[in-house]
Amino acid sequence: MPEFIDVDPSELYLPPSRAQGADPGKLARQISKHGDSLVGMPRLELIRGKDGHLRINDGVTRATRAAKLRPGELIPAEVIQDLPRLDVTRMPKVKDCLP
Repeated sequence: MPEFIDVDPSELYLPPSRAQGADPGKLARQISKHGDSLVGMPRLELIRGKDGHLRINDGVTRATRAAKLRPGELIPAEVIQDLPRLDVTRMPKVKDCLP
């Protein structure tokens, strides 16, 4: 069953496929199109790992845009999977890779 939560995007861990953070070109396009508005932004999809830490499954660029332009603001997310043995803390957080 999905769980809907509000999260600080800067505190989310990045997936291994996006360890360097958001794609700079895609981020620039999103900022150009949406600016700092979060209205209508699709929910992030997250995985809850060991000790309740959250990793992004889908939405790295959206999370980066929100963390960069609206620091400290909570955004909607959906926890799509619980993997209590997965240590997501080995990856950097969104805030560690902000441009």
